Amino acid sequence: MPADFPDYLDVDYSDGEGEDPADYPNLEDKIEKAVDVVQTGLEEYENPAIMWTGGKDSTLTLYFVKEVAEEYGYEMPPAIFIDHYQHFEDLLDFAEHWADEWEFELIYARNEDVGDYVEANDLDPGDDIDISALSEHNQHHVREILEYEEDTFPFLLDTYVGNHLLKTVALNDALEEYDVDGIFSGIRWDEQEARADETFFSPRHDPDIYPPHDRIQPILQFDEAAVWDAFWHYVVPESVPGYPDEGYVPQAYDDLPEGITHEDIPVSPKYFKGFRSLGSEVSTDKADDEPAWLQDLDNTTERAGRAQDKEDLMERLRDLGYM
Repeated sequence: MPADFPDYLDVDYSDGEGEDPADYPNLEDKIEKAVDVVQTGLEEYENPAIMWTGGKDSTLTLYFVKEVAEEYGYEMPPAIFIDHYQHFEDLLDFAEHWADEWEFELIYARNEDVGDYVEANDLDPGDDIDISALSEHNQHHVREILEYEEDTFPFLLDTYVGNHLLKTVALNDALEEYDVDGIFSGIRWDEQEARADETFFSPRHDPDIYPPHDRIQPILQFDEAAVWDAFWHYVVPESVPGYPDEGYVPQAYDDLPEGITHEDIPVSPKYFKGFRSLGSEVSTDKADDEPAWLQDLDNTTERAGRAQDKEDLMERLRDLGYM
């Protein structure tokens, strides 16, 4: 990290304060703001990256970064994919496929110390991990930062310790290793209460908690329905050869235009099968039988299929450096 970070930046950390999706009433307004934020991010940060999960929000963010980089001649940043060892297997295939298709570098962020322990002891999700067997780095996070006093914790994402070590520590270590000063993140104001006060450029400058960096957040102003509208009317028609130019919204898993397959579309097949969130194969179930975009998005919760839906936990994880 350059010694003068963030003094070389000219970004407005208050941009978005007091706003919500209603301040961007049309899809075009939302997209225009996203493009503006992305262009500023690519211009201002010396070593940006993209936080990518393979889910709809981060894929939309990735698409905006790719398009702006191509349009204005910026170098395409790498994407950092947090591999927490409990992904749906086809999500990893999806990530590899689109990294090749869109020609960007894919960096896997893993807490390999925990992963090696799990493999060496042939653990299944939910089995206990002995904290004393982990590295000093991980023990420091458990004991000093989380102030966790038990001798073990379960190998699960949907716990305070598991989520922190498998996601947050993995991400922060990657930010430090690759010297990232700004990372594009696909979070939204409406997604969780813990994220409702985020701004488009959000500082993470406390070196005692994370490698100093900024979060660049181009789609804060989108809601779930707008994300899907952007996919079916902009992203897919513009990036999938042979897709109808005016867009087409699939009504079922197999309802695709002639000659188009799921592999052609930058939308995880899990969404076609009724999932609205892609947390992990251990703790995430589909929300309904209909494709995600056809479900009752206004009157049901987006994370209904996930075990972790606790605002206090998300707020604490956010404070420690997670999304």
